Order: sequence, then structure tokens, then C-alpha cells
Amino acid sequence: MLEELKANYGYLFEEELLQEINNVGTFKEIPEGFQLISIGDYIKSMPLLVSGAIKILREDSNGEELILYFIEQGDTCAMTLSCCLGHSKSEIIAIAETDTKLIMIPVQKMEEWLGKYKSWQKFILQSYHDRMTELLQAIDTIAFLKLDERLFLYLKDKAMVNHSEVIYVTHQEIAQDLHTSRVVISRLLKKLAINGKIELQRNNIKVIDL
Repeated sequence: MLEELKANYGYLFEEELLQEINNVGTFKEIPEGFQLISIGDYIKSMPLLVSGAIKILREDSNGEELILYFIEQGDTCAMTLSCCLGHSKSEIIAIAETDTKLIMIPVQKMEEWLGKYKSWQKFILQSYHDRMTELLQAIDTIAFLKLDERLFLYLKDKAMVNHSEVIYVTHQEIAQDLHTSRVVISRLLKKLAINGKIELQRNNIKVIDL
């Protein structure tokens, strides 16, 4: 685990902190589609992503979901940080977008390291800033973009976190992430294909205009 830590976080953290993470962290391999966090969970540790990607979603009172943002290699989740440090229940859902490797850090160490290591403090503050920016972008897309524009942005983001222009996702899964109906998504995908932005293939979508 130490070598993977150095490869992904060596440029951020000093050797002493890397050693502490290696000593107290728990290494996990999560398969694609696995739900790491549910609404109402008490979160006792925060993830440091070594590889892969996780999508963060909100859920309404009817169980309908809306995607907020993705976290990738070298990231952590601001929502998780807030719940850990505030000892409160989770208000988000976290699902592995791809096969993912991560290191779970106990909440007690998170708090201790904030005062002990400036690099950790900087990392946490930067993570808050980055996730807040992504939340504002998510709000902007909902408030100011038409659904076809939101859909194409979603497909581009999904292609980037999967590191492939070809993404494997059903129309129903897209509809759930964007909080709309499958019929609407199918219609808009056909429109995007006609406009040359994507190719609709059997069981996958190729994003052309990245």
C-alpha cells in the first residue's frame, strides 16, 4: 500500500504522513456499481482514491437520485469530510463508477492530522474548494442548461472519468442520474447522434465531441 500511496500522494504529503496513512489506513478494492455510502449512514472514515472513480448522488423523498459530481484518483469527498468531522449522518450516496481502489482513513486521524501536518490541512481545504466548485457547476447545469446540454455534459464527464470515449450505460441509468425519464433520454440521445456529437452503438455510447 505504501508504494501506491507514494505514487498517488507523494507529491502532496511528506514522508512521515505517508507512513502514518500506511499504518492506520485500510486498503479496499471496490467493484464497479458497489454502493459505498447510503443516505443516513454514519461515516467513520474518509476515502483517499488510489485508482478508479466514484459518483456522488443526492436522493429526494421519493427515492429519485440526482448526480452531483465524480471523484477520481487523488481525490476525496467533501461530503464525507463534513459528515466525519461533524459526526453527522450521510446526506449523499456514493457508488463506484468503475472498479476502484481506495484507502479508508479513520475520522480520529483526520482531525489529528489537521493540526499536525500542513500538507494534510492544505489537501482538505483544497478538496472542499474543488468539490464546492463542482457543486456550483452542478447547480448551474440544472438552473441554466437545457436537458440536452446537461445530458451531453454528463456523457463527457462519464467518458473522462472512465478514460474512454466509449461508455457502457443504459438509457435508464442515465435517466436516473439526471432525474428524468428514460423516454426523454432516448429521444435526446438520438438528437445528439443526429448532430454528430455521439454514436449510439449496441450496449454502449461513443462520445465523439470530447
